[in-house]
Amino acid sequence: MKFLLPLLILITAISSSPAQDKPASAADLAAQLSAGVLDNSSTARLKMDIIPTPGGEKTVRQLKVNARRTKAASEVHYQVLWPKERKTDSFVLRKPAGQSARGELFQTPDAVKPITNAQLQDGIFGSDLAYEDLVDNFFAWPHQEIIGEETLNRVPCTILLSKPGPGDHSGYTSVKSWIDTKKMVPLQIEKYGPAGQLIRRITITLMAKDDLNRLVPANFSVERPGQRSRTVLEGSNIKHSVTLTDADFSPEVLRATTAKPE
Repeated sequence: MKFLLPLLILITAISSSPAQDKPASAADLAAQLSAGVLDNSSTARLKMDIIPTPGGEKTVRQLKVNARRTKAASEVHYQVLWPKERKTDSFVLRKPAGQSARGELFQTPDAVKPITNAQLQDGIFGSDLAYEDLVDNFFAWPHQEIIGEETLNRVPCTILLSKPGPGDHSGYTSVKSWIDTKKMVPLQIEKYGPAGQLIRRITITLMAKDDLNRLVPANFSVERPGQRSRTVLEGSNIKHSVTLTDADFSPEVLRATTAKPE
């Protein structure tokens, strides 16, 4: 059985909370989901398939992911483990509360470059998943509204609309989440841009229990309307019984881990 690290705050960091038959309000629903995001330190492996559409040969990446998520900040370190020729590819990304995301990526032969604000919507390792998706906790945004109900794959869902406040520094202006309120997990997430256009759709295809016995997304796909690819992700070997420090998310860790990749 494979488990997906709460690897990206978009969903990946979403785990189940005690369910309610009818959440008292949109704010209550969002607060329960946000609590699942803040799972402190964790490490996991991730298989990423970038699939051209239509046809074409898919690109496969095996990744190691370290993450630390608290009320103070969200921090991630992604490193390619396979294929061998891409083992030096890695980046760190940090989003302190009330600040913009910032980070660095490693580029051969021996250069650490900043991830600029303009790059936050770029796909990591050429995928459909953006840097910003890994650290945006949209369930903690101040504007939450229940806008309807819809059944997805025979599961009744509550549709939650989330909008950022001035201090949230997001490239998205709204996010819609289809929540299975019995299990308190999202089944689909849509993220929208400044003109109201759909930028990314995330669909969860498998749920499983993690090492803390919480229900989390195990497999999911990411699509960008109008683009000629989709990305499928599968997580495994999640561990929360790990100690990660500030040094594990510093620019220096990029050279240290790529010098002797696993």
